[in-house]
Amino acid sequence: MDHEAAKMRVRELSELLERYNYEYYVQDNPSVDDFTYDTLMHELAGLEREHPDLLSPQSPTQRVGGLASSTFEKVSHAVQMQSLQDVFGFEQVGSFVARVHEEYPDAQFSVEPKIDGLSVSLEYRDGVLTLGSTRGDGFTGEDVTANLKTVRSIPMTLKATLPLVEARGEVYMPRESFLRLVAQQEENDEQPFKNPRNAAAGSLRQKNSKVTASRKLDIFIFNLQRCEGREFATHDETLQFLEEMGFRVIPNRRLCRTTEEIVDAINAIGSSRGDLPYDIDGVVIKVNDLSQRDNMGATAKTPKWAVAYKFPPEEKETILREIEVNVGRTGALTPVAVFDPILLAGTSVSRAVLHNQDFITEKDIRLGDKLVVRKAGYIIPEVLKSASHAENSVPYRLPECCPVCGARAVRDEEEAVLRCPNISCPAQLHKQLVHFASRDAMNIDGLGPMIITALLEAGFVKDAGDLYAMTKAQLLTLEGFKDKSADNLLAAIEKSKSAPLDRVIFALGIRNIGAKAASLLCAHFGSLDAIENADTAQIAEIEGFGEVMAQSLWTALHDSSVQALLEKLKAAGLTMPYEKLEAATDTPFSGKTVVLTGTLNMKRNDAKKLLEAAGAKVSGSVSKKTDYVIAGEDAGSKLTKAQELGVTVLSETEMLDMLKA
Repeated sequence: MDHEAAKMRVRELSELLERYNYEYYVQDNPSVDDFTYDTLMHELAGLEREHPDLLSPQSPTQRVGGLASSTFEKVSHAVQMQSLQDVFGFEQVGSFVARVHEEYPDAQFSVEPKIDGLSVSLEYRDGVLTLGSTRGDGFTGEDVTANLKTVRSIPMTLKATLPLVEARGEVYMPRESFLRLVAQQEENDEQPFKNPRNAAAGSLRQKNSKVTASRKLDIFIFNLQRCEGREFATHDETLQFLEEMGFRVIPNRRLCRTTEEIVDAINAIGSSRGDLPYDIDGVVIKVNDLSQRDNMGATAKTPKWAVAYKFPPEEKETILREIEVNVGRTGALTPVAVFDPILLAGTSVSRAVLHNQDFITEKDIRLGDKLVVRKAGYIIPEVLKSASHAENSVPYRLPECCPVCGARAVRDEEEAVLRCPNISCPAQLHKQLVHFASRDAMNIDGLGPMIITALLEAGFVKDAGDLYAMTKAQLLTLEGFKDKSADNLLAAIEKSKSAPLDRVIFALGIRNIGAKAASLLCAHFGSLDAIENADTAQIAEIEGFGEVMAQSLWTALHDSSVQALLEKLKAAGLTMPYEKLEAATDTPFSGKTVVLTGTLNMKRNDAKKLLEAAGAKVSGSVSKKTDYVIAGEDAGSKLTKAQELGVTVLSETEMLDMLKA
């Protein structure tokens, strides 16, 4: 396809995909199936690779996320992002309404659900998203534009071109996404997020926006901060305008005049919160008339024209019947309270994690106790306290031995968790194999938990290395396997033999070593032999590592069972390739600190790799130690700071010319 035809097709595909995004993520009414959408996205990505100059920062392909800078730049808010005064009873709501009506007897109020997330600002210039930032302290936030672009319901371009539109919204994590993330964290024996709000905040501030994209965040817009080219009389008009522009606007809002109407609206919103796919922690009551708002003004932190009614936490009592002890992939023994079912936030609850012995001892939890339970963030059940002990009860102690294999449990000095030290423990082995086959590890398609259970029960595998010795005849003896399904699984296992070294390291399931750490490790050392021969001090030198991670890795790789498994994998034909880019020492960028800013023709990560291969250190912030700043289009504060400090500024073309020299 020639360049002009490609340009037209890229424009057509971009418009189609943005329309499909809007239908799916905002209107919840998709007009095409996932296969059609994926096919068009694949075509667009291919055209952008063939014609890099056609790649726009607003392209739908840029929503998948890429490597963000190592630091978040500060952003000064042109309009202060204020917080709201909280009220906790209908009497206080009535006092607020009376205070407003004293000044404006005809005042009308917008009553809206208060989404439990984190507040962000979105700025559009000439209809194009140019800046997304966190609230911060209300005056200064952080630039998280790259991460916000991964939120599919945020439009990259508006449906009308105005000089400036700034909208404020609440980023949140849907319950389904949160539960999936917690399950993944628990599977990896990681400390799970306590509630969706914390999960959303942690996800939005990820340095790698691919991680943000994987968390499936969403947003509701609830305020128009600034607008040039249009004027409005009421808050309700601004929300209608924002909806017309393509935003996903706060739902289930009502216009009310009296305290009684507002209380009815609060009760209606509160009664529905258990059925919502997201968390709300209250209701916001705002004066609707914008001129009345301006006249009422604000305190240093909060507007005088709005309050937030906060729902009281729902707590219920129940009887503790049993404490189960589950064994995780790394041997962690996790106690789980099993109690009489209770209804919390619209669902039946009968279990809650008790974390560890310290938690149980601190709250003096005993079998038969009357417990007080609530849902943290309206999702995860948690035990608040023991309200009373049963007669003749005794303090509870976790078992000294693993409940699955009987090995004596051990507790690290620096951890509160007990662990089963037996890596052959059946409970650990099942979870280890599930992790080994997972998408981010060896990516063995079709090897799920149920099949792994069947393989273990049949005695076909005793560790991950045995997967590569399985035969079709063995698989055909298992229920559900036919010729084609057996062939497919064996082909997926064979394909995994070429998985790169960083995936293999991650697949080993070493404590404290996630996918990112494995990638950093391999990039630093380049080969398995080099990693195995490194001491803890050398490992700890890697940026992003520390003594705990280094010690954990070194201990695992020098464990006889892990060494035996690695030898088994090598013998099975795993190649464990890893292409380590050797930094040049004789280029203009050797030993120089370089900062990239603005929109480049090539992908930011590709430019970073080129510079690192040329011996440069690519930094995320400009300082006196910076040697060069590579500035693309729409370069912002980094370029300004470079000019103030007298740092040499290069264009992308000048950078490429120097690399060719």
